[in-house]
Amino acid sequence: MIGKHWTWQSLIDARMTVTAFCHNPACNHSRKLDLAEQRARFGPDAPAMEWDVRPKLKCARCGGIDVGLIYTPDTSPRGDIVPAWRKGSAQKPPRYDP
Repeated sequence: MIGKHWTWQSLIDARMTVTAFCHNPACNHSRKLDLAEQRARFGPDAPAMEWDVRPKLKCARCGGIDVGLIYTPDTSPRGDIVPAWRKGSAQKPPRYDP
């Protein structure tokens, strides 16, 4: 990542998901962007911040240009982070009582 700005490559490296959504209430279409495709089209170091990307987008369903973006980090469990109770400790897993 260059400075505090995202590039297409930094989003891929961070396993982020970018979803574009149409602000037209009659449409509400949304679609995940293919980050590898965007990297190939614009280059790995091209800026991928919302204000850089939004002007290049339009809704594939209604053709509207009022499009927003949601950047979502990968929240899948990683193998290097293991709860203490799974490491063989005597501590029991946390209990959830609604």
